[in-house]
Order: sequence, then C-alpha cells, then structure tokens
Amino acid sequence: MNVAVNTLCPRLRTVSYVWCIIAILMTGHAAIANIKDAEPNISAIRKSLISAVNSGKTTDSLYQQLEVMNNKTPLITGYMGTLQALKAKHSWNPYNKIKYIKNCEKTFQMAVHQDPHNIEIRFMRFSVEHNVPSFLGYNKNLGADKAEIIRQLDKGFYAQADTQLVRTIIKFLLDSKRCTAAETRNLNQHLAAL
Repeated sequence: MNVAVNTLCPRLRTVSYVWCIIAILMTGHAAIANIKDAEPNISAIRKSLISAVNSGKTTDSLYQQLEVMNNKTPLITGYMGTLQALKAKHSWNPYNKIKYIKNCEKTFQMAVHQDPHNIEIRFMRFSVEHNVPSFLGYNKNLGADKAEIIRQLDKGFYAQADTQLVRTIIKFLLDSKRCTAAETRNLNQHLAAL
C-alpha cells in the first residue's frame, strides 16, 4: 500500500498540470457565491480549480460549494470527481488517498452515465486515469474515453468546451502517447483546423 501511495502522489501532480493549462486558457471573473440555487458559472468554477490544485483548503471549499448545489449537471458532477482526485493529492493519509480515488471513480462513472458524449467530462476522467498508477486498477476507461473524445471531435460537438479547452484536450491526448498513428493524424488535423 505504501508503494501505491508514494506512486499516486507524483502522478496526481501531473493532473494538476492539466488543470493549470485549462485555467490559464480560461477566463472568468465572476464569483461562485450563492452557487446553491443559481446557475453555475462554469468559467468561474474552472478558474477556482486552479487554486484547488495547490490548496487542500480551496479543494475542500469548492467541493463543498458544488456538493450543496441543487440539480447538479453532469459537468458539475465531473468537476466533483476531479476535486475528489485533488483531495487524494492533498491528503497525507494513505487510507484517505485510496478512499478519495475510489470515490472519484464512482463520481466520474455517474457523470459519464448522465452525459456520455460530453468531451470535458471524458477528458477529466481520462486525465485522472492516465496519471493514476495502473496497478491501482483505476484505468479501465482510458480507451473508451479516448474513443468518445475523438468521436465527438470528429462530429464537431464540444458541449460547453470552448476552442481553447478543445486545444488543451487534443494536446493532452497527443502528449499522453496513448493514441494510434491514425488517431494522432486525426487529432493533429483537428488541432490545425482550430
């Protein structure tokens, strides 16, 4: 278990890199105040995730804000899965690290079930699974997520993802080295067209 925890920490740092890129590319200056009953401000939530990458306190605060929301969208559920992965990163307790990753897996499963074609949800789960050590068994959706992301890119269906986020998703897929030669060519064509 100690090996799993020691390997998990550096891998989750890579997830933080992904969210840093997303946050740099995203703009949004609105606060997340009164998020319980209001329409969620996705740009503000994405921006807050940046702070959560390096702060357990911010991670917990944002998670609590999203948790009390009424009528959570699948995307909000996906953000909660990402925050659970960040809770694992920030936890010093090996038991809690594993618990948060298991909860993350269940939360992502629910989000994908509710909106199976959302590339942002698929990307968040792909990036977490890509960075978690394979011996923990939390990487079984990599192929399905990659295939669905590429399928939606081919259709031009980006859901709530803007062009900058789509670029980030494509670059991450390419950098992951998990794509075939044909998929790499296809993704490079999409990237060039943006």
